[in-house]
Amino acid sequence: MIRQLLLRILRGKGAKDFDFDQREMSFLDHLEELRWHIVKAAIGLVVAMALCGFFVEFIVQKVLLAPLLAVGLKAQVLAPYGIVMLYIQAVLVCGLVLSMPNTLYWLWKFVAPGLMPTERRYVSGIVGSTSFFFFSGCAFGYFVLIPTALTFFAGFGTANIALNIAVDRYISFLLALVLGSGLVFELPMLTYFLAKLGIVSADFMRKYRRHAYVVILLIAAVVTPTPDMVTQLLMAAPMFVLYELSIFIAKFVYKKKEEKEKAEATSTHEDTAKSDEEL
Repeated sequence: MIRQLLLRILRGKGAKDFDFDQREMSFLDHLEELRWHIVKAAIGLVVAMALCGFFVEFIVQKVLLAPLLAVGLKAQVLAPYGIVMLYIQAVLVCGLVLSMPNTLYWLWKFVAPGLMPTERRYVSGIVGSTSFFFFSGCAFGYFVLIPTALTFFAGFGTANIALNIAVDRYISFLLALVLGSGLVFELPMLTYFLAKLGIVSADFMRKYRRHAYVVILLIAAVVTPTPDMVTQLLMAAPMFVLYELSIFIAKFVYKKKEEKEKAEATSTHEDTAKSDEEL
C-alpha cells in the first residue's frame, strides 16, 4: 500500500519486509482514493475562488490597494487588460490562500489510515499549526512589511519626480512579500518534520547558529522583491526568532523520541523476563 510504504520509510523502517504483493493489489484503489481527495480539495479551491470573486471589488479596493493608498500613493494601469488581470490574479491568489486549510485536511484524510492511533492524535494539531504559522506570516507581511516598505519608498518622491506605481508590479510586490512571509513562517513546522526524521537536532542547530543567521539574511534578500535593507531586515527579524523557536521544537521532539524508545525498551525487557519465567 502506497501510504504504508511511505510511512515506513519516514519512520526509518525501510521497505525490506514490506508486502509488495499487497501494495500491487491495492495500487489502483489507492490512486482512485487519492484522485477523489484531490477532487475534493479542488472543489474547496473553486468554492473559495467563487467566494473571492463575489467580494473581488472589496478585496482589490479595500485589501490589496489599501496599503498603497494609506501612504498617499496611487496605482496606474499601463496596459488595456491590466485591470482585468488584476481582478483575476486577486481571485486566484485569495482562493488559494483561503482553501489551504481544506487542502491540508484532505491530505491528512489520505494519510491518516496509514498512521498509528497514537500518531493520528497529533495530525489535526499539525494541520492547525501549519495553517496558523502560514496565516501569521501572511499577516506579518501585510501589516508590517508592506506598510514599512511603501513608506520608505514614498519618501523618495520629489517635486519634479512623481512616484507613480504600475498596478501589476505593485500586486506582484505585495504578493511576493505576503506569501513569502507565510512560507518563511513555516520554519518551525519544517524543523518538526526534519527532527522527527532524525535529520536535524537541537545540538546541530545550536552548533551552526551563526551559519544559519547568514543563510537567513540571504533568504530575506531573495524573498523580498526590493533592494532596501529596511525591508530585508524586517523579513529577517522574525526568521531569527523562528529559528530559535525551531531549536526548542527540535529539542522537544528529540526528548519525546527518547522517552518513547526507553518505554519500548522497558516493555521489551519486561516481556522477555515474563517469557523466561513462563519457561
